[in-house]
Amino acid sequence: MGTETGPIRARTPGPDEVLAAGPVEDSVDRHIARWTGKVPFDVPTEAVITRIQLLAKHVSHGKERALAETGLQAFEFETMHRLASRGTPWRAPSAELAAELLLSPAGMTGRLDTLERSGLVRRLRAAADRRRVDVELTEEGHRRWTEAMRWRGIAEAEMIEPLDDAERAALAALLKRMLLSVETR
Repeated sequence: MGTETGPIRARTPGPDEVLAAGPVEDSVDRHIARWTGKVPFDVPTEAVITRIQLLAKHVSHGKERALAETGLQAFEFETMHRLASRGTPWRAPSAELAAELLLSPAGMTGRLDTLERSGLVRRLRAAADRRRVDVELTEEGHRRWTEAMRWRGIAEAEMIEPLDDAERAALAALLKRMLLSVETR
């Protein structure tokens, strides 16, 4: 497996090795150098935000790869993901699923038609209330969702691999603090 810049190395140097090797320039450093003196901006803020944006793009590419590897479309994965989150038997009322996915009843029906034709979900009439339709992942649907999650996990592990456990915990805490700040405004 490779990236846009070439094959992935078997081992990424640790932070001490990178620091010992001298400064290493990334695309954000070049971006900042290109814009310095042309427009006013706070360099540390620009460095953090631009790196977050670029990492988000890499996460998105990892998700796209997971879909491509499993032959799923994004809407199929998202629907199956909601069902899988409920645990066995991976079932939910279709109206509840539509609300979670922010879909109209007609939009949900079209989505379920596609998933059902592909053998990834089945619709069941609720025994207690025949007006209610439950949606459940099939074994094939669960298998394909699990495979997509495996591919996502590979992409995420590759991204975070350069950090040791302490660095991962510190980064998670800093990002959480930033996220809480914007979520509670």
